[in-house]
This record gives sequence, structure tokens and C-alpha cells, in this order.
Amino acid sequence: MPLFFDMLWLILSILSATAIYVIFKFVDQYKTPLINVIVINYIVAATLGFIINGSFPINDIVQSEWIFPALIIGFFFIVLFFVVGVSSQKAGISITTVASKMSVVIPMVFAIIAYNENVNGLKIFAIALAVLAVAMSVYVKPEKDRKSGFIAMLLPLALFIGMGVNNSLLIFSKENYVNSQVSSIFTSTCFGISLIFGVLIVLFRPASLKGFAKGRTWFFGLTLGAVNFGAVYFIFLAMNSGLLANSVTYGVVDVGIVLVTVLIGTLFFREKLSKLNISGIILSVITIILLTIADM
Repeated sequence: MPLFFDMLWLILSILSATAIYVIFKFVDQYKTPLINVIVINYIVAATLGFIINGSFPINDIVQSEWIFPALIIGFFFIVLFFVVGVSSQKAGISITTVASKMSVVIPMVFAIIAYNENVNGLKIFAIALAVLAVAMSVYVKPEKDRKSGFIAMLLPLALFIGMGVNNSLLIFSKENYVNSQVSSIFTSTCFGISLIFGVLIVLFRPASLKGFAKGRTWFFGLTLGAVNFGAVYFIFLAMNSGLLANSVTYGVVDVGIVLVTVLIGTLFFREKLSKLNISGIILSVITIILLTIADM
């Protein structure tokens, strides 16, 4: 029975993360205002985080030494989540997923430079492959509508760089401010800060307030918040289970997310991928496996 739950956490982590991209596609199909959905999402994610944590120590949060990096990371969270949403709609969930997953190479390089983390020939080779995989995956052959093609390439690239920088900030925070005792409250606080920024954006755009009156906005927002939190929570459960080493757990989950997302994107959303894009996606899976092996 314990083995069943260990495997279940892995599967739920993959499905939760995949569901994020799928929900963004449905948000576009049903013409639902994206910013409203994202704000509701962070209401749910932050609330679930503080419920799991068991408290909301506002004084400790405000006086903590990690509040400034949490503000930056929280801002990045909502901006990048918006980019994920738009990229999923414009470039497709397959390419968006690859760009977000390959962004892991940026914090890897940061950790090697800043903290002298272990580096070997295989890791350097895999990092180089990751950059190539992203370039191949996001490339769109110029057509009549050059502007749309440019945007479809730019959004995943922006996501690749943005997520890489934000994850590097998370490593910096972990190394300097955040230990295992405050990690859950730190994550919940970042979600909460994202919510505050989201509310401010909506308040500065009064016309967007009417989006909250739509039932489907709340449906997508609540669902997105649940799977967004679940993607983080279940991978922590999977790592704590001890079934696999942490690096292997991340590798298995990332490969699973890429494969399931591409499958859903092509079968259900009829996303068109060129041979070069498909080659880039296959290369990204190989890269994740190599990075996992190199980190063991």
C-alpha cells in the first residue's frame, strides 16, 4: 500500500501540472478573462497553502529577512503565470510546456557559478542540448502573418528566460534565507503576494472587474488554483516518500508533464507541430533524462 501512494503522488503531480496548461486552453476557447482567472487562482493557492501550514503569522512574515525576495518572486509568479496562459493560447501547450521545463538549465548554471555546485561533462552537454531543444521547439516558419508567428516564438522564449531567472531567485532565497522550517510559509507568502499584485492590476483596470460576475471565470479560477497548488504539493509528497532520489523524481515528473501535455495538445486541441518542433520536443525529453542522470 505505501508503494501505491508513492506512485500516486508522482502521477498526481504530473496530472496537476499538465492540467494548468489545459485549463489555459479552455479559458481561451470560452473567451474567459485571463487576469480574473489568475487572481482567483491565487486566492485558492494562497488559502490552501496557509491551511496546510496551519497558520498565518503575519507579524513573522512582515518582519522576516526573506520578505523582500518573496515580494520579487511573488511578482514574477503572477507575471509568468500570465505569460504561460497567453503562450498556451498563442503558441500551444506543447511548446509552452517544453519552454517552461527547459528553463531549469538557467538556475543550474546560476547554482554552478554562484554556489560551486557539482558540474561534469554530461551536465554541460545536457545544458547545451536544452538550449538547442528550446530553439527547435519554439521555431515557427514565417508565413503571411509574420506578427503572429513572431509572438508565438517570443512568448515561449520569454517564459524560458523568466522562469529560469525566477527559479534562480528561489535558489538564492533557499541558500540565504529559507530553511525547511519556513519553506511552506515562504511558498504560501509568495502565492499571497502574487494575489495582491493581481488584485492591484484588476483595480487599475476597472473594466476587468465585470469578469468576476461570470460563473465560468470562477469555475476556471477555482480549478486552476487547486491544480496549481497541487502541482507543488504533490511533488513535495513524492520527494518526501523516498521512492526515488529528488533529482530523479523531478526528472520523472518533468518527462511525464512534457509527454502528457504534447499528447493532449495534438490529440484534443489539434495543435500543429512541424518536424523541427517535434524533434525539439523529443530532444527536450532526452535532455531532462540526461540532466537527471548528471545530477544523481
